[in-house]
Amino acid sequence: MKLNYDKKSKDPTYFIQKGYRNGKKTTTKNIARIGKHSELLKITDDPLAYAREQVARYNEEEKKNNKVSMEVTIDFNEKIKVSNDLVSSSTNRNIGYFFLQQLYHQLDIGSFFKNITADSRVTFDPNLVNRFLTFARILEPDSKLGTFAHLNHYYEEPKFDYVHILRTMDIMQEHYEEYISHLYEKSCSIVKRNTAVCYYDCTNYYFEIESPDEDYVDEVTGETIKGLRKYGISKQHQPAPLVEMGLFMDGDGIPLSMCITSGSDNEQTTAIPLEKQLTKMFKGRKFIYCADAGLGSLNIRNFNSMGERAFIVTQSIKKMSDTLQEAVFNDYDYRLLSSDKKISIEAMKTFDKNDPTNEELYSDKAYKIITADKAFDLGFYEEKILKNGQKRKVKSKAIVKQKVIITFSRKMMEYQRFIRNRQIDRARKLLKTLDPETYKKGPHDVTRFIKRKSPSKSGEPVTDLYEIDQTIIDEEEKYDGYYAVATNLDDPAKEIIRISSQRYKIEDCFRVMKTNFSARPVYHQKRERIIAHFMICYTSLLIYRLLEKKLDQQGTHFTVENIVETLKNMEVANIEDMCYMSTYTCSQVCTALNAAFDLGLDRKYYQPKELNKKLKKIF
Repeated sequence: MKLNYDKKSKDPTYFIQKGYRNGKKTTTKNIARIGKHSELLKITDDPLAYAREQVARYNEEEKKNNKVSMEVTIDFNEKIKVSNDLVSSSTNRNIGYFFLQQLYHQLDIGSFFKNITADSRVTFDPNLVNRFLTFARILEPDSKLGTFAHLNHYYEEPKFDYVHILRTMDIMQEHYEEYISHLYEKSCSIVKRNTAVCYYDCTNYYFEIESPDEDYVDEVTGETIKGLRKYGISKQHQPAPLVEMGLFMDGDGIPLSMCITSGSDNEQTTAIPLEKQLTKMFKGRKFIYCADAGLGSLNIRNFNSMGERAFIVTQSIKKMSDTLQEAVFNDYDYRLLSSDKKISIEAMKTFDKNDPTNEELYSDKAYKIITADKAFDLGFYEEKILKNGQKRKVKSKAIVKQKVIITFSRKMMEYQRFIRNRQIDRARKLLKTLDPETYKKGPHDVTRFIKRKSPSKSGEPVTDLYEIDQTIIDEEEKYDGYYAVATNLDDPAKEIIRISSQRYKIEDCFRVMKTNFSARPVYHQKRERIIAHFMICYTSLLIYRLLEKKLDQQGTHFTVENIVETLKNMEVANIEDMCYMSTYTCSQVCTALNAAFDLGLDRKYYQPKELNKKLKKIF
């Protein structure tokens, strides 16, 4: 602060003036009136020296207490400055992304872009573009054009052109594998990665387009490139072309790697290629592959029986051989998962669950281990010498060593029967208005419980009649409460079941990307930019999970909605370029974030230089 007065005036008025730098803009404001020269003569012989003493006192107060008193004049007739913008926009600026900024910087993504563009003629900063595309995907998910239009909502107010967004996406796709590996390597320095078990799953993203992408031939290599958006199987039965995402995550729910493939590809073909990349990232370190039955083919199990790897995959009991099914339903050698005491399935089904002494038993499970080694076709032939001395070519086979852990839960049995009974009730109601012309039987729909019977006498026309098929109900009830997991590990059954039960976390990753980060719709047509779009979504998921992990380490946990909403609401209002005032409350989430990241974003007022220092501290 300094003294301000008109030196040419015979009776000047003395003011305390303060300068403010807000970005590239510098503003000076008179924050306090000391008085006129003639007025001050009544209390001092040297008004100028007195005025300078007042300025020094203000400076000392600000330095000591980080606060200063000021006089602000408000003109309620002052009008808003007119602009040429089509629509009005908020002048508030978001600073909640500072927390995301710190994690982004710790991932050292800036140096990654610097290295890959060192020998190119790129005239813009792709790291700046990727940085705010990532933050926007978490805070304000929108199309790239929508994100570009709202860049001024962030405190830094980044400046780049829309074409730079598209060019950055092209650069990212060109260095896809390097980028994913870089994120994993740098994330290990932020938190300790729990890679003893790697969970894998796939999901689909559909595109609202009229026709799938055509295959095309590469002009240079002559290779046929399969179109990315293709028709495929979807859980939602969407009649639209799909893109498939495969995702690996660690034991803490933090993503490890991903792949984007054509929607018509069998999801089982995506696991092994991505696992090979994961093995390179881990530098040969062993891990356990864990997935559901759809991603646990014999080929995948065989691959994970080598290189000190192991597998834990769910196993469909219905698809097991008759011999193994007989062993499952043979009520012999079952034990309690909690205590390893012997128990029968009959006892599990019939005990009184309302008896307080059976409360623990009701939450417990019975288990049995069955050896289920499987012969695996290696895909080539070898010569075999028969007893008569003749030679014959036979298929070479290897044995995949595995065991199946069967569990039975009374609680799960009752839940499955509750759901089925509701479906049967719906099927009975459907029988009353069933139209034979439109009747179609679905394998998972309530119509599976309806069968057709057509009684007729010789020479009489057939009349279609429908009824509930009790045999289907009885067949399904046979499997109620049973669950199976196949593995080649010798660990205790309880530990195997615990590891498998954590697969829900990868479904939660997909939910966050689809629901909270709005990974679709995708407003891109080119293959490269579709892949780059999901790379941005992947980066956002990684940063968000790291933020969650930081909060967990502080002993706090919040929902995705709570965290994202807090970050979005952390906005500041510009007060005449003198300071910024917080327009958000200090909630539990805000308090936890400040404790975890030590950024001090819990104040009511901020000087521009303070916020700039926080950014410099991050970088």
